[in-house]
Amino acid sequence: MDKMMNFMTNSFTPVANKITKNPWVAAIQEAVMTILPLILVGSLVTILSLLETLISNMPDLSLINTFTFGLIGLFVAFLVPYFVMEKKGYGNKKVITGATSLALYLMLISPVIMEDDKITFILSRFGATGMFLSLVVGLFVAAVMNLFSKKSFFSEDSVIPDFVVTWFDSLIPITLLMFIGWLISVPLNIDFFVVILKIFSPLSSIVQSYPGYVLSIFIPVFLYTFGISGWVMMPVIYPVYLSGLAENARLVAEGKAATNVAVMETAYAFTSMGGIGTTLSLAIIMLFLSKSYRLKAIGRATIVPSLFNINEPLMFGGPVVFNPFLMIPMWLTTIVVSSLTYVVLKLGLVAIPAKTFMLWYIPYPISSYLATQDWRSIILAIVIFAVSYLIYLPFFKAYDMQELQNEQQLQQK
Repeated sequence: MDKMMNFMTNSFTPVANKITKNPWVAAIQEAVMTILPLILVGSLVTILSLLETLISNMPDLSLINTFTFGLIGLFVAFLVPYFVMEKKGYGNKKVITGATSLALYLMLISPVIMEDDKITFILSRFGATGMFLSLVVGLFVAAVMNLFSKKSFFSEDSVIPDFVVTWFDSLIPITLLMFIGWLISVPLNIDFFVVILKIFSPLSSIVQSYPGYVLSIFIPVFLYTFGISGWVMMPVIYPVYLSGLAENARLVAEGKAATNVAVMETAYAFTSMGGIGTTLSLAIIMLFLSKSYRLKAIGRATIVPSLFNINEPLMFGGPVVFNPFLMIPMWLTTIVVSSLTYVVLKLGLVAIPAKTFMLWYIPYPISSYLATQDWRSIILAIVIFAVSYLIYLPFFKAYDMQELQNEQQLQQK
């Protein structure tokens, strides 16, 4: 265990932090964080839709969800290259780069152009299913614009206004990018949207499988126990989760059962009880069963945030981070809880989420019901709490005993 701790501290963590700060990775993370409020609005509409069974004249608010969560592919296409250029130090070109990416994205989702100049788009391609394409387009446009930004037609001491310089320096890369889009769409007649989905389908299949799903939950937790944000994995996992939810929504709309367990809503319904790592039971154990004065105080301080699924105070105050007594049960809990969730949902014992629900701060088991709209999810949430409680308990008792002995030794001095 000591060797692993040393490796994670001295070798792995610096590399992971370097990756997190990489402008390309950071741009994707920041783009996702920027659109979160729009996704939250879609989640509120999902909750309000539950009132339709109680209020006969309840207006249909689904259009709000369509033009918030339903357009995130469009938003990402603009935001990713925008943030890349900003982080690369070319802030004067970030808006035009985002606009170019947006134009190329619209071209590559294969709109149908009528003879009367009307254009028809497939609405679903603007949403979560379009995130793979928007990421590819956004990063490609950013790469080309970044490359051409290293050279300018004008010298630094030119008297020409900066905005004019930016216009002329952007003409060649924008022309090149749009020509590539035209080449793919018109002469080659390739539906690039479908091509990208096929390229990423193996990744989606892996994450939606049992081992892939468990790993997608476990890896962020594992990194978190070493103080590394789970957001490191989001550029890879998040698009898969969102496309999985979009597929679930499509299947349910067609009268079929949802099939993709690996969606963010599953985490907010079951595996993030108290925060990632299912730490609510640990906070309750710490509050009520601690004999150590320090751990009892931490339990009092962290119980309220834990009820609202905020576990940073517990992770760093307990601490769980770099603490083998609590890291090991957190790993075990994550594997067991994600496995239990996957099996129960796949067997159809509880409904698989098929609507947007990103209100992660709503306490369990309320969030479990809201995310799935299935009363049986409450039973599963209770079972998950009991399982996590039983896993954390013996490890915590050993840790509590050690802390109590340390406190007693200090009192004797």
